[in-house]
Amino acid sequence: MLPTPRILLLLLGAVPLIALAAWAPGLVWVAVVYVLVVLGLAISDGVMVVRQQQVEVERVHEPRLSLGAENLITLILANATPRVVRFTLRDEHPHEFVADATFLEGSIAPYDVAEVRYHLRPPRRGDYAFGDLTVRFAGPLGAVLRQVRYPLAAPVKVYPNILELRKYDLMARKGHLHELGLRVSRTRGPGGEFERLRDYSADDEFRRINWKATARRGKLIAAEYETERSQHVVCVLDCGRLMAPPVAELMRIDYAVNTALMLSYVAGLRGDHVGLLAFADDVRSYIAPRRGKPQFQAILEGLYNLQPEPVEANHGAALEYLARRQRRRALIVLFTDLATPETAGPLVSHLTRLARHHLPLCVTISDPFLSSASGQPPRDSTSLYQRVVAEGLLDERRALLDRMQRGGVQTIDVPADRLSVGVVNTYLRLKAQGRL
Repeated sequence: MLPTPRILLLLLGAVPLIALAAWAPGLVWVAVVYVLVVLGLAISDGVMVVRQQQVEVERVHEPRLSLGAENLITLILANATPRVVRFTLRDEHPHEFVADATFLEGSIAPYDVAEVRYHLRPPRRGDYAFGDLTVRFAGPLGAVLRQVRYPLAAPVKVYPNILELRKYDLMARKGHLHELGLRVSRTRGPGGEFERLRDYSADDEFRRINWKATARRGKLIAAEYETERSQHVVCVLDCGRLMAPPVAELMRIDYAVNTALMLSYVAGLRGDHVGLLAFADDVRSYIAPRRGKPQFQAILEGLYNLQPEPVEANHGAALEYLARRQRRRALIVLFTDLATPETAGPLVSHLTRLARHHLPLCVTISDPFLSSASGQPPRDSTSLYQRVVAEGLLDERRALLDRMQRGGVQTIDVPADRLSVGVVNTYLRLKAQGRL
């Protein structure tokens, strides 16, 4: 049993009586009686306070928590007594997680059930464990607390952001994908069945022009086709040391993993075959492109525990391995980081060669520190030097991306919080243009 502040304040009420007993000795007995009455109230309250077996507790959450998302944790308490039960509890969640509440309070009506909720934000993927649940039940008089521990220890796994996929499904059903920043356009390409003719636009490839219709109408007319399905998309993840530095609260590889999962999901919904390759100094895992729910689950498990390694990434070995395995033309989405022109030069060469048969897309996260430093007005010589260095590094980065684009490689270099939207929009655009 634990005393409450209320009972301690009541006991302190005896102090003035004892102090005044120096002038009125009879007050000593008054103080003794007062203390005994207060202690009697505390004992009575302790007898009436609910016991552990009279309240059942259960922790409910998704079997897989989502990386970097607000995961709902629900604690259900069932009261088997005819009295109202007031409680304060503390859940022992993995200490690495960020919780929006530490102590939760509430009450349960007689023979009723109450729920309390909080959210956890995991910063890393992998295996974790919940501990026990500590609950303090207050007595009816508020004099004492009974502290008990419920053995609710259980393992939990943190996966890439699955909650974002559910959000996508919800928005897609409502036709509100634009609220996520996604631009869905109709596919135009010769791989599908002919659907209609329309005016030629600047985004269309030259080979889309229907010359007979153009001659009849006196202006450029393009042919539009229904969505072509069963195309191949392969996500290639760099797990080298350059993917370890954090951006905001997650590592670069975490943003890449979340984006690869979203892209695989969206491509799968559109009937495309999706695959995965992970590498560091050599290939770590490979999942050949297929379609269907089992394939998506395989990719989810493949992404689940990918972690960066303290080694240099060997892009050449990974892309050569993929070129041998992937004979059919595919959208190859490489998630990596660009260090210096010297180290990134071979990557440009490998991607350019890959572009002869496939459609490579190089995805990088823009450096927030360089962007911030290059845009700050100089206040002194130090800030001026930092700005000049930042602008120089950004120029080198832009030059590398330009080299890739001239070699037929698509590129994305955006802030981390816009990575998923940028990659999915690029996939939808390329598919709409018939580039796959």
